[in-house]
Amino acid sequence: MLTKRFAIAGTAIAAALALGLTGCSADASASSTGAAGDVDAATATNLDAFGGLEGLEAAAKAEGALNVIALPRDWANYGAVLDAFAEKYPEITINEATPDASSAEEIQAAKNLAGQDTAPDVFDVGAAVALANTDQFAPYQVATWSDIPEALKEQSGLWVGDYGGYMAIGYDPDAVPEPKSLDDLLGADYKGKVAINGDPTQAGAAFAAVGLAAVQNGGSVDDFQPGVDFFGELQKAGNFVKIDPTPATIASGETPVVFDWDYLNVGYGKDLEGQRNWKVTILPGTGYAGYYNQAVNVEAPHPAAARLWQEFLYSDDAQNLWLAGGARPVRAEAMAEAGTIDETLFKALPTVPGETVVPDADQAAAAATLLGEKWASAVQ
Repeated sequence: MLTKRFAIAGTAIAAALALGLTGCSADASASSTGAAGDVDAATATNLDAFGGLEGLEAAAKAEGALNVIALPRDWANYGAVLDAFAEKYPEITINEATPDASSAEEIQAAKNLAGQDTAPDVFDVGAAVALANTDQFAPYQVATWSDIPEALKEQSGLWVGDYGGYMAIGYDPDAVPEPKSLDDLLGADYKGKVAINGDPTQAGAAFAAVGLAAVQNGGSVDDFQPGVDFFGELQKAGNFVKIDPTPATIASGETPVVFDWDYLNVGYGKDLEGQRNWKVTILPGTGYAGYYNQAVNVEAPHPAAARLWQEFLYSDDAQNLWLAGGARPVRAEAMAEAGTIDETLFKALPTVPGETVVPDADQAAAAATLLGEKWASAVQ
């Protein structure tokens, strides 16, 4: 199943998603200088430490491997991203572990495997986990650092936003009418048919589903209780299905209505083409958006390959691959200005709400605490 994670914090994220935020520059400072052979890759904070990209590539190829974890190939086009890196660097073997793991499980795996060659080199995590585990990350600023909005990165490079989207509702039009509001989902037409992607105390997409319900149901990013209350009502109505959605559950008719990120819901439709009709709607009113973050394991067994992976993820090629998966690349504005973004894909993104919110770090932490205390009893 798809189980990713908590979206990153930042009050300016909404504007970034709508390409209204100009990326601010930040000068990277190398931890050391010289040729690749003279640097400790585990302490390198940017390309200067390797003498440039060629030096980093040489160091990463010498390591010969990259360990990734919790990267579902059908999530935001990750399969194409992994394959593109493998094609560009055939000397580096990518070891893909536990694609369905959560952010918390990524960190736990790193701790359990510390000191071993099988430990993850890199992470793809959400805010709650990132903010709680910064001591697990090594600071690294990619070459395109200045293109990344300030609100979407930790200033030393411990974690950096990469791709994002809006919480949306996917639905089978042959099974249910189009939902035009949250209240519609409480009706008899949706009995036993509404699902979210995971447990909101653990999975970012599910957390955002509750967040969307909150801001559209009289709450706010400061008050997730109305979102919890909404899903409690959905449960009492018999409309909430406690099944993690996948293309298989949608194809079987088990989850004909799904709260999920817009790019994932679009992906479900592509996967189900010829099997099921699948439409995606972003409800009118206040929208809820979020990004996911990249980070380097401070104890990465392949520290040069880990940093090369980061450089690749923030390159034009990989950023356009996120776009091909329906996600919004963090460098979209800078790429649009430079003429390096795929304009066709960019223009094909779903129309977004005029007002969009994202909780900041404190708001996300408070919401996570509330969910830990209230969610289980609300939907039991």
